[in-house]
Amino acid sequence: QVQLEESGGGLVQAGGSLRLSCAVSGRTFSRVAFGWFRQAPGKERDFVAGISRSGGSTSYADSVKGRFTISRDNVKNTVYLQMNSLKPEDTAVYYCAADFQISSRVRQGTDEYDFWGQGTQVTVSS
Repeated sequence: QVQLEESGGGLVQAGGSLRLSCAVSGRTFSRVAFGWFRQAPGKERDFVAGISRSGGSTSYADSVKGRFTISRDNVKNTVYLQMNSLKPEDTAVYYCAADFQISSRVRQGTDEYDFWGQGTQVTVSS
């Protein structure tokens, strides 16, 4: 019903910036909420940031508040994650996901999202 493809990952120095993009297929883009998650080796996949269907509501993990910004472009059918002041502990595979539930809330559970991209690697060196 929907496909997602992440891009923009790479290797950056601590304190640097990176912008991740998630290209989304389908004409129902504006009716879907999106989230960004990350998973480091040997750890669980955790919520990073989310944005509502309208784009008027966002949510962030405490560890990234003030550094990361999620946004969406309904014309380009793309979700973004702007990451600033990157730290080595931000190193992980980053995934975007789509939530089809009709709600004004941003949900944070991995089992609450319906479709996932393949992920993009972000590595932050000191």
